[in-house]
Order: sequence, then C-alpha cells, then structure tokens
Amino acid sequence: MTRTPRRPGPAVTVAALAACALLGAALLGAPSAAADPRPTAVVVLGDSVASGEGAGDYEEGTRGEGGNWCHRSAHAYVHRTGLAERSVNLACSGADSADVAFGPGTDSAEGSQAERLVEVATRYRVTTVLVQLGSNDDAALVATAIACIRAFLDVTTPPCRQSVGPLLDERMAATAVKVQGAVQDVRRAMERAGYRPDRYQLVLSSYAAASTEHMVGVPGLIGCPYSRADAGWGRTTLFPRLSAALAGVAERTGARFLDMTRATEGREACSRPDPAQEWQRRLTVDPHAFAYGGLDAAAYHVAAESFHPSAAGQAAFGGCVGEFVRSSLASAACVPVDGGLQVQRTVQTPAA
Repeated sequence: MTRTPRRPGPAVTVAALAACALLGAALLGAPSAAADPRPTAVVVLGDSVASGEGAGDYEEGTRGEGGNWCHRSAHAYVHRTGLAERSVNLACSGADSADVAFGPGTDSAEGSQAERLVEVATRYRVTTVLVQLGSNDDAALVATAIACIRAFLDVTTPPCRQSVGPLLDERMAATAVKVQGAVQDVRRAMERAGYRPDRYQLVLSSYAAASTEHMVGVPGLIGCPYSRADAGWGRTTLFPRLSAALAGVAERTGARFLDMTRATEGREACSRPDPAQEWQRRLTVDPHAFAYGGLDAAAYHVAAESFHPSAAGQAAFGGCVGEFVRSSLASAACVPVDGGLQVQRTVQTPAA
C-alpha cells in the first residue's frame, strides 16, 4: 500500500517561513548606515568661536546684511575636521543657549539652531554634531573683557579679577543650566530627524583662553588694553572655570567633552612680536563691517572680531577636533605640541 505524504500543517509552514526570514537577515545583515545614500555631514552649533568670528571670509548674508551678524567663516574649524563629506555651520556670533535651543531665541537673526539641525540631519546623514556654547550666557565673556579694559583705562575702576571673580560660582552654575537645556534640545532635534543616540557623535567643547599675562612690549599700545594681572586671571581662572562647568554638562547629557582652554597657549593675543603668529586676534576694528551692516556696525559689531581665533587658529582647532572625534576618548584636551595641537587624554588646568 502506498501512503500519500501529509502536507505540513499551518504551524509548520509559519515556522519554516520564520526560519527562512531569520536566515536571510543573518546572511544579508541588518540595514546599515552604509546603505544610506545621503552624503555624510559634520555640523556645528553655537556662538562666535564656532561660527568663525575673527577668521574672515564670512558667508554672504551673515556679514551684517539685514541685521544678520552671524559671521560664519569659510575658515571655521568645522570645515577643517575632515570628519565627513559635508561640513555645515549653524553657529552664529553672539548666540546664547536660547538661540541654540528650540523656541524663539533671544537675539538671533535666524531662529533656533536646533530647528535648523532637524532640516540638516534630514538632508544629510549626520555623523558628528559639535556644540560650543556658554560664553554669551551668564558666563558673560564679552562683558568681562569690557570690564577688564575699563579697569585698565580708568584707575578708579577695580580690576576685573576683583569685580568679576567673586561672581564666578553663581555665573558658571547658571550657565551650565542653560547650556544643558540647549544640548538636550540638540539631542531632541536629532531624534526628530530619526537618529538614535548611537548613530552619531555629540561633542561639547569649551573655549581657548584669549589672553595671557605673558604679553610682549607695551600691551596697551599694540591691541591688548588690559593689565597683565587681569589677563593671567582670565587664562588660569576664568576660562578653566567655564570649561569645568561645561564638562559637567557633557557628563550629564552623555556628550563627549573636549577641553580647549589651552588650545592657543603661547599664541594668545599680544603674546608674540609678530601678530601673524598668534592664533587669537588683538583688538581689531573692521571697517568693512559698515559696507554690509551700515550704521548698525557701529560700536560692538565693528570690533566683534577682537580676541577671537584667527583663520590659522581655526585650522588648528579643526585638526584637533577631528583627531578627538576619531579617538575612543570620552573626554580630552587640545594642547599645543610642536607648533600644532594634539589630543591629550588628561585635562590639565593651565599653569600660573
């Protein structure tokens, strides 16, 4: 007697199909970033140092036209990292945390940087997001610099290290709260664009000290109208304190942290006989600002490039940022080595 083979029941068929599906997935692999046809991109958000203020060659439309003083430079360090096929600069000179976060912002000519990040992260496959922020919040680096200059010019005014120094604890704590909110919004922006946290690198950076007590000649006559004592306080106390506050923000938000405090050490404003060898601009008045911004350039904007990294400084920053992102370090510092910058694992406070 010949038996007719039984057909497999529904349960057997479903199991077989599931097994085939698992085998196919194992052979082909899960969808990967390599399958994404969009160009890769590295993006920077933040304020004047990130935008490239001081480096020149600013993008059309950010030179003061229509009140837009973002001063995004073609030499900004985001364009020198070599981290992706595209580099996108969303930073804006004068921006504070409210301008980076979602919402109306404060004084930005372009609206929320986080909102614009959603658009960029949709158009490109963003692999790295750089954030440099806090100087225009309660840390008030510009106002502090003005206080130091005023003290130098007016003997009846106390040194800025005495007038501002006692306020640092309160100012840095308030700055950290605001920067943390902005960094969290950067995370939300990437989530809105469809990114999981493990699909991109988020790096928060601090700032390079612009001043030094080791100035040459007569500082007040060559573009550094502040005392050596106040300049030394800025280099060894003010900038490291802000960096420490930002390091705490990075830890709480899961961002990697890059300490830039010493990045222009030995090349600060007025530190060398030849200003072309310095990476921080001296007091600078830019008459070209009037050509684009009209009378709006008067006062602050005409001197906005002062004490900001030069194009050479930005190039050095870019190389170090790129080296850090490619490393596996959660935190590190950019320090001067043999005329350039190198990533150093241990973050050290500048020596007095």
